[in-house]
Amino acid sequence: MLIKICGVSSLATAVTAKECGADYIGFVFAPSRRRIAIPDACNIAREVKGIGKVGVFVNAPIYELLEIARQCRLDYVQLHGDESPAYCQKVNIPFIKAVRVNNELTAAYLAQYQADYILLDSYVPGRQGGTGITFDWNKTKDLRRKVDTPIIVAGGLTVSNVAEAIGTLLPAGIDVSGGVETNGQKDDDKIKCFVAAARRAAQGGGHPC
Repeated sequence: MLIKICGVSSLATAVTAKECGADYIGFVFAPSRRRIAIPDACNIAREVKGIGKVGVFVNAPIYELLEIARQCRLDYVQLHGDESPAYCQKVNIPFIKAVRVNNELTAAYLAQYQADYILLDSYVPGRQGGTGITFDWNKTKDLRRKVDTPIIVAGGLTVSNVAEAIGTLLPAGIDVSGGVETNGQKDDDKIKCFVAAARRAAQGGGHPC
């Protein structure tokens, strides 16, 4: 199971994520309080080896997305807006399509994107992500079983609930941002404890913190 620490904006946080065993770090290039400047993201990507890099975009022009991905040598791009299947077909590098969970969501809808991963996030009107709110994992179990594309779970995950999320949905990955922050800043101790809890849960144990 992969673990992604999203909203990384400093070299120190990236190093912590790598050292505690996270698989990916996420750089937010969309308007957000966690937005990172392109040169800063490229510098972190260059300095920190041995961990995957994901760029998060919201309805970005395709040429801009691909150029940033090239500059920062991203392993994946994460499409977190209203990007259409036609848009996704133009993305010639591995990508994650984020989808907000609501009652109308179907497996057929998710399949049309032909993504490498589908990221399920909470639906909040007017918000594209980063809400810190969980969705109903139990109501999503049936959908999860019908989807062939690997699923990443996001939205309101913390060290206290990540084991339940993993146990309920058995996802291919989990994505956390606000759940490893203190006063809006990434917290090294929370990152370490979250990753440890997620690893133990994936192996069938409880969290150690």
